[in-house]
Amino acid sequence: MTGRSIPGVSTPRRGVKQDRYTRVDASRKVAYEVLHAVSTEDAYANLVLPKLLRARKLNGRDAAFATELAYGVLRGQGTYDALLATIVDRPFTELDPGVLDVLRMGLHQLLAMRVPDHAAVATSVALARNVVGGGPSGLVNAVLRSAAGRDLETWIDEVATSQVEDENLAVRYSHPQWVVRSLREALRAHGHDPAELPELLHADNTPAHVALAALPGLSTPDDLVGRDSFLEIGTGRWSATAAHVVHGDPGKLPAVRQGRARVQDEGSQIVAQLLAAASLEGRDEQWLDLCAGPGGKAALLAATGAQRGARLTAVEVAPHRADLVRQSLAAVPGEVEVRVADGRDVGADEPGEYDRVLVDAPCTGLGALRRRPEARWRRTPADLGALGPLQRALLGSALDAVRPGGVVAYATCSPVLSETRLVVDDAVKAAARRGVEVERLDTPAVLEQVVPGMPAAAAGQAVQLWPHTHGTDAMHVALLRRTA
Repeated sequence: MTGRSIPGVSTPRRGVKQDRYTRVDASRKVAYEVLHAVSTEDAYANLVLPKLLRARKLNGRDAAFATELAYGVLRGQGTYDALLATIVDRPFTELDPGVLDVLRMGLHQLLAMRVPDHAAVATSVALARNVVGGGPSGLVNAVLRSAAGRDLETWIDEVATSQVEDENLAVRYSHPQWVVRSLREALRAHGHDPAELPELLHADNTPAHVALAALPGLSTPDDLVGRDSFLEIGTGRWSATAAHVVHGDPGKLPAVRQGRARVQDEGSQIVAQLLAAASLEGRDEQWLDLCAGPGGKAALLAATGAQRGARLTAVEVAPHRADLVRQSLAAVPGEVEVRVADGRDVGADEPGEYDRVLVDAPCTGLGALRRRPEARWRRTPADLGALGPLQRALLGSALDAVRPGGVVAYATCSPVLSETRLVVDDAVKAAARRGVEVERLDTPAVLEQVVPGMPAAAAGQAVQLWPHTHGTDAMHVALLRRTA
């Protein structure tokens, strides 16, 4: 493809007016800073954005615009990069990372937001001039003028022309090809039709509703549900402890500020509820969360256990995450312990000491792409291999730490086979070689007690939730009982 007056850019389309804007509005600057932190510092958008919104005192429509722009670009990055590759004929490695971030922002405004073409182009040029200098702003102007005039579907039809279906799905739904393949395999392995894949990918790109968990004994969903001029909260869909924020900032809710309720996806709530509901024989006093940070499931377990006379020990290897766990548990009555330690050592140090154990294992997070869209670009297939030994070691430690007759819940926020069923298979076999006998419980039957009538969640003897089916993160849960 040949350029016109600017090297590396195809001929721009006519009819898009350009202004010489010199002022960059705060919303676009915040979105840029979030994207740039993600792309150059491996930052997490969900941590960076709230801090910037508070620092710049953005709220209401301005905060909503910045949020949609930043998260929309992260979700659509794969599609936008495929589109840019047809317009810019220089390798992306030759572009300043800031220029690439500005171009993606401009495309999202042109193709997926209600921003007039003229405003999308002009403000992007101004932003480029502000953050990377006057020279690259000409490139931004020419590229975005070339992209204007067509809608997103038209562009996708032009660039998604591979003979390989997964390559087209990767462009159309903005996922790396290896993630597309992994999710297709996960659907098949967990008893779903792989034809659901486009629906699942689409769900990954749909912003998740904010869910709240009312901690048992401290609040109820009925306490949270209501409406005022700043906040509207409705009932949850599945979890008995859940409510949904329809609009507004949940941080303004007194129960959230006081730690009696917390922001937590319904799928995560169900994980804790499954462990608490599983039947066991004998003592039920010592509960363990083996990988507790940042503390959401630990808070729900601790509050539930406190009502039943059980004590929770929360283990977290990272000191700063252990501090987050302490904050999460601050409002829970009764005795709880937060310990900075490696969960892989607990089974050897305290064999057979616990009645219920949760292993919410570190994973790729491919089940939570609605909330953390940048994970799809940050993770690689190598991460599956790197995390596997850790997941197996943690589950093995849990099986050693639980007493005979006690129950372990293995959970991941990923449906990928190598992080779910294969980990459980290997850990159970390894435990047997150590003389630890384990039986797999009928987790779907326990789910029926916790959430009666929840459809399409059974994955053999485990439970697999799905964004496109249940509106939750894609949590996987397997309940195991130690028998000897």
